[in-house]
Amino acid sequence: MDAAKVTQLKLFVEQCKANPSILCDPSLSFFRDYLESLGCNLPPSAYGPGESHRTRNSKPQSVDDIEEDEDTIDFKEEESSEGASKPFDDGYESDIIESDVELEGDIVEPDNDPPQKMGDPSVEVTEENRDASQAAKGQAVEAISEGKLEEAIDYLTKAILLNPSSAIMYATRASVFIKMEKPNAAIRDANAALEINPDSAKGYKTRGIAKALLGQWEEAAKDLHLASKLDFDEEISAVLKKVEPNVHKLEEHHRKYDRLRKEKEEKRIERERQRRKAEAQAAYEKAKREEQSSSSRKPGGMPGGFPGGMPGGFPGMPGGFPGMPGGFGGGMPGGGMPGGGMPGGMPGGGMPGGGMPGNIDMSKILNDPELMAAFQDPEVMAALQDVMKNPANFAKHQANPKVAPIIAKMMGKFAGPK
Repeated sequence: MDAAKVTQLKLFVEQCKANPSILCDPSLSFFRDYLESLGCNLPPSAYGPGESHRTRNSKPQSVDDIEEDEDTIDFKEEESSEGASKPFDDGYESDIIESDVELEGDIVEPDNDPPQKMGDPSVEVTEENRDASQAAKGQAVEAISEGKLEEAIDYLTKAILLNPSSAIMYATRASVFIKMEKPNAAIRDANAALEINPDSAKGYKTRGIAKALLGQWEEAAKDLHLASKLDFDEEISAVLKKVEPNVHKLEEHHRKYDRLRKEKEEKRIERERQRRKAEAQAAYEKAKREEQSSSSRKPGGMPGGFPGGMPGGFPGMPGGFPGMPGGFGGGMPGGGMPGGGMPGGMPGGGMPGGGMPGNIDMSKILNDPELMAAFQDPEVMAALQDVMKNPANFAKHQANPKVAPIIAKMMGKFAGPK
């Protein structure tokens, strides 16, 4: 491409970068179309009033474009039905925004009180301490029945400090914290109970109910089902009836968005595959064009003669072969040319002045299929040019069964009529 035109193009592109509104000119619409076909996102200033990429481009959509648009519309409908506030963005880096799930059941604000007192598991519990612990528990139960929950917590804390190895004491205090709507404190006590006794039904039950109060529905359901297996009671069943519908909704919600993410990823992978394919195709086409351009710049072979053309001789040798006094000596190997060389040789001075005899009919060479085919062989052409530079070099090629017969035939054509 002309260097001056390339420079002009660079200047034009720089102007477009600095002022995209240049592209508003209707005469440059073809350039905008080209940029958009490459996937470029042009700024709004590149379009005229009331124009945009979609409104301006009126070309028919392909089947793939239509299917992609339908997929986008379907996705938007699914999002809007779930109350999503952000439409689907088909870009590679955009995230799918999950909608909220309508769940049932009351939840409470997490309690952030300092952790309650816990017993020292290394303390050796005497019978006296165990009995005192049971007495404190009895006082706590009485306080619970009277609605004195804080007082009940104090009694149960005393019972735990006296007998820190009792899982039931921790689980009982956890149940009181649930009544006080302190789920985090209840979970700490339930965990302590389960550390002491991993099969504590009351430990799983209180922890499950506490997690339900925090809206941790799936974890709550897991704990409540374990509690039910260990020691079923009606309270567990009642709580599960509230928890399980929310768990099912969440599972369906997760499945839906997992599916959407998977589909989005599959589309991204397919687009990337198509992009790589297009790049590879473009690179192939470019290489092919460069190869064709390079071939077209090479000097033409036969017909039309050797570089420089015929008649007039081989390249750089106007007038043909130089004089060959005495002819070629030695003959072809194996007696290929009886008589010890070219028939009769080429008499001294046979090509006066270093030229080719004037009575050579070049049409005999150009119309000889064997010679024309040989001229396409790089090895043969190299040998011919070598002999043209110095006829004595013919001796080097006498042993080559591909080259020697062609050179001999050429010499025969140059020998002229007998």
